[in-house]
Amino acid sequence: MSTDAVIVTGLFNTQQEILAAIKKVQEKGWKVKEVHSPIPSSTINRALGRKKSKVGWFTLTGGIIGFFSGFALAVFTATRWNLIVSGKPIVSWIPFFVIAFECTILFAVLGNVLGILTQVGLPEKDYEKNYAPECSGSLYGIEVTSAPEDVDSLRDLLQQTGSLKEYRENK
Repeated sequence: MSTDAVIVTGLFNTQQEILAAIKKVQEKGWKVKEVHSPIPSSTINRALGRKKSKVGWFTLTGGIIGFFSGFALAVFTATRWNLIVSGKPIVSWIPFFVIAFECTILFAVLGNVLGILTQVGLPEKDYEKNYAPECSGSLYGIEVTSAPEDVDSLRDLLQQTGSLKEYRENK
């Protein structure tokens, strides 16, 4: 974003209104910087052209690695120290599933954290500068980047799509 760009924030009551605003803003060539929503919405993500997160694959991979690592650990320790109790088998499959289950959870959490750190960008340090607190409750907000000379036409466009009267303009 250039230093002379202005961010205009429009607030909307419904998801349908903000989806219409996203479509019109993109058609006119402005860049949608961020959309704030009181609830997660895959519809808004699709409208913005965002891809589905890959963090779940990190979690799944960590869980699978954890299951087999836990099972291998239990088998290895049981065969390394042959403690025969009342003639029971050394490799006892059913109790080993407890260790495998616990390692599955541990490695899935570690995989999830690794996925979040590598795949999800941390918010900018001035993220809250343009954030409208009303978006945490009931309203939807859209931040659009505009050149200073186009601010009035952008405000008119947002108002035509159903934006509330409140605007915030930040440089």
